[in-house]
Parts: sequence; C-alpha cells; structure tokens
Amino acid sequence: MTDIVATELSIRVEIPGNIPAVREVNERAFGRETEAALVDTLRANGKFALSLVAALNEQIVGHILFTDLLGSAQRLAALAPMAVLPDHQRAGIGSALIRTGFEYLREQGYDAVVVLGHKDYYPRFGFVPGANFGITTPFDVPPEYLLVAQLSVRPVAPGKMLYQPEFEAVAP
Repeated sequence: MTDIVATELSIRVEIPGNIPAVREVNERAFGRETEAALVDTLRANGKFALSLVAALNEQIVGHILFTDLLGSAQRLAALAPMAVLPDHQRAGIGSALIRTGFEYLREQGYDAVVVLGHKDYYPRFGFVPGANFGITTPFDVPPEYLLVAQLSVRPVAPGKMLYQPEFEAVAP
C-alpha cells in the first residue's frame, strides 16, 4: 500500500464512540482478542495516559495506547499496544500514531516512553536499548527488545519499570 498519511489520515484522541472500532483494530491486527481485552480493561480501570486513533475517511484503521509506568519518580509511559488494520499496514499509520503520541506526551511533561518491541522498527523513533539507561522490566524478554525513547532533557533514571497490573495477563 502507498503512503497515505500526508493527505487522508487524521490522528486524534479516542472518544467513546470509537471503542468498538478500536477493539476490532486490535483483534484484527494481532489475530486474537488478548490485546483488545487488555485495552478494554485498562480503559475501564482508567489506567491509560493516552489513547489515540488513526482514521481514514472516518474509518478507524489504527490505534495506540500509552499507560503510566509505575516504580519511577519520573513521568514515564509505556507504549502498548499499537495496532493497524492488516490491509493498512506499512503505509505510515503506525509512525503517525507514535509521533503524535510523543508530541502529546512531551506537552504533558513525560520524560520517556518504554516499549517492549521490535529492535529494527522502533529505533527510527529515537528508541534505544533500555540497558543504555539501566532500565529493566519484570518481564522475561531479550534485552534488545526493551527500548526507551527519551522525550525530555531530563536523564532517564535507572530502575525496574513496572507496567500496570493489567499487563500481567498478556506478559510476553
């Protein structure tokens, strides 16, 4: 698919009417209900910092969720999950969601974003290995998949980043 982001895509904060479409995007992107159920639970428990949707001609085609990390005196957010409908992947939608999310989080005073994600995809957004900051998580993942993007000039303090308890149901 060609890059449609520049002309047709809008990124905006999720509204209640988007909830069924967000669920469908997550289910179809991941091919299972686990991530969609996680988003529903985090939303119901008021445990997210930012939920954005990507719309093409009013159709929701992408979603990204950021939650506050626990266990740090700094304002740190976790990026998880991010989903784009399969027939709209590789068109720049995920990139637009991440960049817009970063802008919002910077404005809100967040210092960094942590992701457990692909080491070849996320560095294009400024993510570097968490080990560079002394960052760990309780999840058993290879260190090259624990990535951190610094959003402010404040150095990221080392430590164990704790996700919201709801994430335990989908721990890698």
